[in-house]
Amino acid sequence: MKKQLIATIVGGLILFIWQFLSWAAIPIHASEYGYTPNQDKIMEFLNQNITEEGTYMLPGVPPGTSQEQAEISMQANAGKPWASISYHKSMNTNMGMNMFRGFVIDLVAAWLLIWLLMKFRTLNIGTAVQSSIAVGIIGYLTIPYLNSIWFESNSLEHLIDAIVQWGLVGVWLGWWLPRK
Repeated sequence: MKKQLIATIVGGLILFIWQFLSWAAIPIHASEYGYTPNQDKIMEFLNQNITEEGTYMLPGVPPGTSQEQAEISMQANAGKPWASISYHKSMNTNMGMNMFRGFVIDLVAAWLLIWLLMKFRTLNIGTAVQSSIAVGIIGYLTIPYLNSIWFESNSLEHLIDAIVQWGLVGVWLGWWLPRK
């Protein structure tokens, strides 16, 4: 049990540190969020026209719209501009709780991978790295890549994250877990 606990803590730290490097220090994800000099005008307009926090797809149809009307709207908007907006009434700049929650999720993810790897009859560094990267790529394919298909965005940064962070965790676990 002690071995799995140490493996989880170090694995979670590896994930957390890579995520910090990827988003803040390197930053691989810089291209995901653009800047417009019109941001003040846009925010003023959004503040006047959106009453509830949430994510909006524009153009959209009101809740309860029939499938037939939704298809007519989709055809009428084909080839026109569209946007996805995540709107919040107040920017929270306190990163402490977000970082804590992120680290807890990294610990849970590392623990789940360790649980899976411990089911293998034989575990070596090669198997651990390959399995870890496979887990990362599964996560990448089912969330960031799938979203990039529907929202026409780039997901290369997330693929890099999936391979690097899970590869590093795999190296750690492949070295640590088989030790007696």
